Amino acid sequence: MKVTVIGAGAWGTALAKVAASNGNEVTLWAHHPERLDEIAATGRNEQYLPGVDLPKELILEKDIRAACQSAECCVIAVPSKAFREVTSQLSGFTGIAVSVTKGIENESGLTMTGVMQREMPGASVAALSGPTLALEVARGVPAAIVAANHKNSIAKSLQSVFHRPAFRVYTSNDLIGVELGGALKNVIAIAAGMCDGLQFGDNAKAALLTRGIAEMRRLGVACGAHSETFAGLSGIGDLTVTCFSKLSRNRGFGEKLGRGQTLEEIVKSKAIAEGFPTARSAYFLARKVGVETPIINEVYATLYEGKDIGHALHDLMGRGTKLED
Repeated sequence: MKVTVIGAGAWGTALAKVAASNGNEVTLWAHHPERLDEIAATGRNEQYLPGVDLPKELILEKDIRAACQSAECCVIAVPSKAFREVTSQLSGFTGIAVSVTKGIENESGLTMTGVMQREMPGASVAALSGPTLALEVARGVPAAIVAANHKNSIAKSLQSVFHRPAFRVYTSNDLIGVELGGALKNVIAIAAGMCDGLQFGDNAKAALLTRGIAEMRRLGVACGAHSETFAGLSGIGDLTVTCFSKLSRNRGFGEKLGRGQTLEEIVKSKAIAEGFPTARSAYFLARKVGVETPIINEVYATLYEGKDIGHALHDLMGRGTKLED
């Protein structure tokens, strides 16, 4: 299949490598053209995937429309804040459009495929999500992921593009569930990082993850997702790796806050993670559908209302007793 990857960050480049290694014709586009110049000169994307050699067959294209002109599958791997701007330039695309961005748009409350449905109306939209740290995938470390689309035939097409011995691809027809699992776990991972920064133990982190997945499931089901999706790779699987891995930007973001760095200092250092804007989106989405989300609420209050982390923890732990759900 002719595949174009829009976005030459860590994840976009890793997926381009996987697809090209499967014999697909892969084109890679980057927001910063100098990234493509580096890849052309060195065969590597050293800033994002240090030490990883990329396939020589990769086609590098600096014009976004030209990159997708003859593509059958277009993979969108750009930050959520740039997602609508980028996809609006591809309004005429009629193949399979795949989001690998884990976020919720602030203004609309839409998932990334929701944005694609608005901006790329002729495309068949799908998502890839799961516990897949880009550097490990690029190095060929075994991993598994979910390809989601309402039509099984589209999900299976993506499965054939990316499935490899070290990269197992499952399929799902629960598109909204797979997307919300990937997006919401980033908010919980920020809270997990705060636990690390505050030097809490394994008990606290295990409790946080367990209650976090319950929260994710409640909100997801209220938005039309299947409950069982959150017990799978895009739910508990992605949540686990993002909350524990040292490679996780969201966990690291929360750890910096837990250690006492201010949000302004972290923003200045450009160490922002997707969970930061998603905390706001998720908070308002939960209010919209009437779902209780205490962990998301406290992360939002810490990031957007200046609430002290210690006070947030006190309020979270001091809630009234209840039956476990």
